[in-house]
Order: sequence, then C-alpha cells, then structure tokens
Amino acid sequence: MLGMTAVPEDHVAPAHPARVNDYDSLAEAYSVANEGGIQNAYYERPAILALAGEVAGRRILDAGCGAGPLFAELRDRGAVVTGVDASPGMLGVARRRLGDGAELQVADLRDPLPFPDNAFDDVIASLVLHYLEDWTPTLAELRRVLRTGGRLIVSVDHPFAIYAMHRMAGQKPHYLATYNWTEEWTMGGRVVPMSFWNRPLHAMTDSFTAAGFRISVISEPQPVPAARERFPDEFRALSQSPSFLFFVLETD
Repeated sequence: MLGMTAVPEDHVAPAHPARVNDYDSLAEAYSVANEGGIQNAYYERPAILALAGEVAGRRILDAGCGAGPLFAELRDRGAVVTGVDASPGMLGVARRRLGDGAELQVADLRDPLPFPDNAFDDVIASLVLHYLEDWTPTLAELRRVLRTGGRLIVSVDHPFAIYAMHRMAGQKPHYLATYNWTEEWTMGGRVVPMSFWNRPLHAMTDSFTAAGFRISVISEPQPVPAARERFPDEFRALSQSPSFLFFVLETD
C-alpha cells in the first residue's frame, strides 16, 4: 500500500470530491511508485512470480494488470499473456511499456469477461480482489475462463494487517466482519480516496471453495533479500508482519 492516510470518521467531503478509486488520475504516479517501492517491486510481485513458477508457453490472464509490470515479467518468462484492467489510464501506461502487440483490454472484474470458456491455463489476480464487495460473480468468471487443471493465483491485503492498522489508529474493527474502509492516497500532487473491502481469512477461503477452487497454497512470504539495504526499516517490518496474503487455487 502506497502513500495512504486513513480518512477520519468525521471527514468532510470537498465541494468537488475526487472520484473514488480513480486510477486514471493516478496512473502515471502510481506506475512510478509501483516500479521501485518495496511493497510491489521487492515483495508482492516477486512472491507472485515465485508461486507461478515455470510459465513458458502458458496462457495467462493478468486480471487487474494496471500499468503492466507483472505482464512484462510473465511475458519475459515465455508466457502468452493477456491483460485486463478497469482503468483506461492504467492501460495507456501499460501500452507504452508493452508495445502495440500486447493483448490489453478494458474490463471490470465485477462484469462478465470477454473471453470464452477454458481460455487460460492461469489467471493471476494481483492485489485486486480486495476492491470488490462481492467476490461471487468475479470468482465464477475467473473459474469459467480457466481450463480444467488451471490455476488462480491471488494476492490480497492481509486481513490481520488491516485489522492491526485500524486498531493502531484507535478504531475498534471486528476481525470476523466483512467491511468497507477508505484511505486517501497522495500521489503526483493528487489526493484520491481509495475504497477497499476487508474480510477475514475464513470468508476468503469459503468464497474460493464455493466457486469450485481447491486451495493448494496459502502463503505469507518475505520480501526479497535485495530490499534489505535499500529499505532497511520497511524490510524489517515486512519480515515480521506481512502486508499481503497469497493463494494458489486449482481447478479440477
């Protein structure tokens, strides 16, 4: 999570409020932060790639691909990658990075996906499901576009990390509840409210199994060693208290 400040309960909206989760306005600044920050470049993205393993020749959907850094890494490893994202602005940055030949489409994961059944060997949903209140239709679609024996690889905000953050802020969160929370991200001279849905671990696993997935991995990885010298304080914190939770889910 990047550049965020909790919104107090008595927050007064400005006369012309910023659009919630407006990645279009943050696209350029977010892409830069994502490229070099410890959370993404040295922690979340390496963990996703490690879980994906050997991907050469595999058809992969990067669901919520953003500016395309994960797409680029997968493609460099020989995967045949398709990327979708709800933000045209983020996809514009991705297009400049990946070239005109990259398969990129605007698609909201709350809606039906523009792909046939069994289109992919893997789907990767990197830090995207926690934006959604209802996972049921999204997981059904991701299951539909995966072939039998395919994998869904997921990273989300760690529910206990969010719980602990709210406790430290003097709030009284209910760990077992599924609830919405909002923070303000300040990037590139803009302040944008970002809305998330936190849910406990059992709610996540229940959603996965109800959608027909078999859970093969639940992971709480460490940041990569290269981050130790560049981000000593953040490295120490992430090594003791993970920000994200990772899953590998399989279809039968």
